[in-house]
Amino acid sequence: MAHLFLVKDIAFQAGLSTATVDRVLNGRPGVRRQTEMRVKAAIAELEKQQAGAMGSGRILAIDIVMETPQRFSDAVRAAFEAEMAAFLPGVFRCRFHFAEVMKPAELVQLLDRIRLRGTHGIVLKAPDVADVAAAVARADVAGIPVVTLVTDLPNSARIAYAGADNRAAGETAAYLIGEFLGGHGGKVLVTLSSGRFRGEEEREIGFRRIIRAHYPEIGITEISEGHGTDAATGTLAAAALAADPAINAVYSIGGGNRAVLAVFEAAKRPVRVFVAHDLDADNRALLAARRIGFVLHHDLRTDARSAFRAIMSRTAASGRAVSNSLSSVEIVTPYNMPAGD
Repeated sequence: MAHLFLVKDIAFQAGLSTATVDRVLNGRPGVRRQTEMRVKAAIAELEKQQAGAMGSGRILAIDIVMETPQRFSDAVRAAFEAEMAAFLPGVFRCRFHFAEVMKPAELVQLLDRIRLRGTHGIVLKAPDVADVAAAVARADVAGIPVVTLVTDLPNSARIAYAGADNRAAGETAAYLIGEFLGGHGGKVLVTLSSGRFRGEEEREIGFRRIIRAHYPEIGITEISEGHGTDAATGTLAAAALAADPAINAVYSIGGGNRAVLAVFEAAKRPVRVFVAHDLDADNRALLAARRIGFVLHHDLRTDARSAFRAIMSRTAASGRAVSNSLSSVEIVTPYNMPAGD
């Protein structure tokens, strides 16, 4: 298996021991096919990152850890890879750890494993629960800076948050839906992937505040714990529609939008207005087809840049003062959709 990288670098990228990587590279027997594929994927990732980030300067290897649907993790990966190629003078190398659903104990185990193995920083999208905050504290004590991405852990030892103002995003969604429905009223189906994520909770709080203050004739029905997956979110949405014939709008905080639309179609129910988050591949297609009306989008490359800067600042100095950098929320329609990466 031809390559230009040190065995320890391939092992770092693949999350394997150097002995295992050496066995794969030298074609020794007793290696599982899955392990061989992990090594090949690690080499391909290193080649891509090297080609895009051949500037001079210190190389910082960091870990991106996220519990999120694949459609969003794909968008995040693309943003970080694009920003790695442009971010100088520091050169970042990223190792990605993504799962659509991860138990808190599994996430804590992963964070502890990264801490013990060593890293220059962690970018984290995780639920705001005590066990995760404790794992962040252990990383901080070990001198590893943690930056939260998209959803914050404000009561943890993280050094900065990179993402949008989630409460303002929820308020914006309420304004769009309230003005669209006007005085006709109705009920909005608010979908969350999980109540454990502070970012989603903040969006919901902002949304409810504006609806209550300015559009009291509009009701709200919430579903949660579909984890942004189509199957689980669709099941929850179907039950909500069956129980309430007044639902005629959607504010999708947590994703699963194709499944939600399919439920409305199966029930022969119209959706007067649908507001979603993030320009991932699914939402781009749905917006272009005019199946959803608005997408609240923030630039993930801006978030990646903010995370890189925070980690570099903490790495270069002993102080903890790293300011948050909120990315702006943009209202995207079928007519002003930015070009894809």
